[in-house]
Amino acid sequence: MLPKFGNVLIGYTLIKVMPRDVSSFAKKNGFIWGPEPEIYNGLAGFYTYGPMGKALKTNVEDLLRSVFDSNEFWEVETPIIAPAQVWKASGHLAGFTDPLIRDVANNIFRADKLIEEYMLNNGMNPDEENVGSLNAEALLKLIKKYEIKSPNGKLLKMNIENHNLMMKTTIGTDIEAYSRPETATTTYLPFRNYHEYFRKKMPMKVYQVGKSFRNEISPRQSVVRGREFTQFEAQLFLFENHKHEFEDYDKVKEAKIQLWSSKDQLEKKGWNAVTLQNALKKGIIKNKAYAWSLSLAQAFVKSLGIPEDRVRYRQHHLDEKAFYSNDTWDLEFRTDSFGWIEIAGISDRNDYDLKQHAKSSGQNLTIEGETPHIIELAFGSDRIVYTLLDVFLEDEKVGDDTRVVWRIPRNLAPVRFAIFPLQKKDGLAEKAREVYDSLSRAHRCVLDESGSIGKRYRRQDERGTPQCITIDYDTLKDDTVTLRDRDTMEQKRIKISDLK
Repeated sequence: MLPKFGNVLIGYTLIKVMPRDVSSFAKKNGFIWGPEPEIYNGLAGFYTYGPMGKALKTNVEDLLRSVFDSNEFWEVETPIIAPAQVWKASGHLAGFTDPLIRDVANNIFRADKLIEEYMLNNGMNPDEENVGSLNAEALLKLIKKYEIKSPNGKLLKMNIENHNLMMKTTIGTDIEAYSRPETATTTYLPFRNYHEYFRKKMPMKVYQVGKSFRNEISPRQSVVRGREFTQFEAQLFLFENHKHEFEDYDKVKEAKIQLWSSKDQLEKKGWNAVTLQNALKKGIIKNKAYAWSLSLAQAFVKSLGIPEDRVRYRQHHLDEKAFYSNDTWDLEFRTDSFGWIEIAGISDRNDYDLKQHAKSSGQNLTIEGETPHIIELAFGSDRIVYTLLDVFLEDEKVGDDTRVVWRIPRNLAPVRFAIFPLQKKDGLAEKAREVYDSLSRAHRCVLDESGSIGKRYRRQDERGTPQCITIDYDTLKDDTVTLRDRDTMEQKRIKISDLK
């Protein structure tokens, strides 16, 4: 039997669940504020990123950009709102729903999330019941089995409704339209322009970073479940034969990824790290282009520094994935706050999307008589940000004291250097400003003159600043400073010219 995280199967060691109040930490340190607008009592599912949070989110999205830019993807930007005809063609108007359940006081909740939260709070593993892929009848059976009530202790009505997630608006006086629930659909629509721009060469690679909107049922869990959120979605347009003859596959075939197949999930088995080559040979994944797409997601995961025992790729069950999907896997991270959460979806969508929009618009979206297929990689920026706050946040004993330290990897830290003059007099403040101005040309820095040096160190530890620089009287003599490391707390003298 595999060891477990709480009651979650993992292939490593026993790890105790230690939830932290990440939301309070995020609010205190200027990462995430809300629900917004706070002065009007807030509306669930809408949040503000403070200075630290916005800087972190930008770093995450720039890291994604670097992965996809280096693999010849191009960024585009499309409208957020589209007329109803678009969403009817894509299937969103009819089928983009979540399971809603009410209690006897008519409060509403998302049924699957209510069950997951109950199980996690009671030391059980939602994976063992495959909660995320169950239909309404199966969800009701679990609610009865565990005698689940609403969070306020009221009885639930044994009826599940389909709640449409689309946010409706009106253009002008009478044009029915909707805010996009994901960026993918509006990214597909300029297909003919892509074909011309890329000089009619296939495959074509584009991505979009932008806001999407979903009318979520009673969203909780901070930015993990928002009604307004940011997505980073990449689209690979290719012919069907390209999937099996994808040239770049050979460059990544030895990459190892933690795959949890539908078969292993149903058999209550854990996941294993396998090479893409072996996964393809065993039929766990279906084609070379899809394997290459998984390698892009994994390259991004590695750049985040998330520990391996917190990462898995979970395959959708046959009755869970969209009917048109050839294959879909979710990249999931294990958080201390909410267990496993979906960070990205990687889906082989076949030729469904372009065929649907060709049929609805009456336009020809084929190339030489063939409708291209699409492989999509869809990341949620907000969920990645929350995971980074959760995973790297620690309480550390230092003598008789406890320090809060956020060990975010250096390449993602919102602030690279904090600069402290030992005192505000005798030219130290001016020298600190000189160092700040120099380093700020290449890095985001802060200049902090308030409080004792020890308090300033603790403040920056909590905000994840990798290194602090102290300007003292020796600095005025020899142009050296004290460089202090966040993780080890070690200090050393270094020339100002060597700071980088």
